Amino acid sequence: MSELTVKSDASRAEVGRVVLRCLCFTAGLLVNSFGVALITKAALGTSPISSIPYVLDLRFAPTFGQFTFVLNMAYIAAQAALLRRDFRPVQLLQVVANVIFSAFIDVSMGLLWWLSPQGIPAEVASLALGCAVLAFGISVEVAPNVIVVPGEGIVRAISSTLGRPFGTCKLCFDITLVLIACGLSFAFFGGLNGLGVGTIASALAVGPIVNAIDRRVPLISAIRSL
Repeated sequence: MSELTVKSDASRAEVGRVVLRCLCFTAGLLVNSFGVALITKAALGTSPISSIPYVLDLRFAPTFGQFTFVLNMAYIAAQAALLRRDFRPVQLLQVVANVIFSAFIDVSMGLLWWLSPQGIPAEVASLALGCAVLAFGISVEVAPNVIVVPGEGIVRAISSTLGRPFGTCKLCFDITLVLIACGLSFAFFGGLNGLGVGTIASALAVGPIVNAIDRRVPLISAIRSL
């Protein structure tokens, strides 16, 4: 009887850890969304992963978050096509993550309706804050090792299919997104709109900030240990 009790307690503890990991992952997604909104509101250009949805949002009626959702669904479909039998059914949970992330982008943009930095110092400060918030969200999201988000999942699928390093594929992927967004911007507006130095700055800054947070913030280590 005591052995059954011990097993039951261990099972409940494991379920509790899984729930905590999922909650941390969700919290990371929410922080990510807010970070993307902050970067966008800095008016120096949005992040590379959000560049296409934002340019489309500036031209058409659907919202930033709605375009983000559609593009991320395309990433999930592309993963399934590239990986085929190696695409695990659990990765379909990316759809849930996509709903949360995309919806909260619109919520965050609404919450930040008042933010309109005037002048380069204010814009740079907003951009820096946005990059820091986005990096923290990424650290919290990745630490519990639940699932990947669509933007990361498609890069992993490309890396696996081509046999190339993830970092190289990530860089090429981000550059491709920005180039497509630039092409759309010129087609719609005759020049750059929604893109700028902030797009490049966030691409260069977020990764190193994530590394620094992973090394120095005890919360990240605590989440990993769940």
